[in-house]
Amino acid sequence: MSHGAGLVRTTCSSGSALGPGAGAAQPSASPLEGLLDPSYPRTQAALLKVAQMVTLLIAFICVRSSPWTKNYSAYSYFEVVTICDLIMILAFYLVHLFRFYRVLTCISWPLSELLHYLIGTLLLLIASIVAASKSYNQSGLVAGAIFGFMATFLCMASIWLSYKISCVTQSTDAAI
Repeated sequence: MSHGAGLVRTTCSSGSALGPGAGAAQPSASPLEGLLDPSYPRTQAALLKVAQMVTLLIAFICVRSSPWTKNYSAYSYFEVVTICDLIMILAFYLVHLFRFYRVLTCISWPLSELLHYLIGTLLLLIASIVAASKSYNQSGLVAGAIFGFMATFLCMASIWLSYKISCVTQSTDAAI
């Protein structure tokens, strides 16, 4: 190789986590080295994801533990939306924590996270409005709807953060 032994490819489109030729230049480097990102849990995006997961879990528990009088389908919809959103946020948290985005380069992770937040926030907003309108002054259902609205607000903050990362960063890179 004419570039020497210190060449390490850092583009996102590389086929492996280390890039071609990096394994030959560093024989002691293993694919699992640096798998866990120790600084990610302290980032703004990670703390926002944790806050979203906590509020979604509280909203789910509030609605699940309340006695329902009517509109079983409205609260079932709320439960399904909160749990599915919680699972997806946990999946994105784990992708960033364990750096799976380095291995699965065929997926545009910032764009997929942005799309998830757009769709999930819209569904969560609808579910929270329906749950609030059908609560019949039962404290558990009202609390679930309030936590649903709080999670919606946190998801809107993540939409803004994901938009800044996926769209604004790519447009400034294209201009350079």
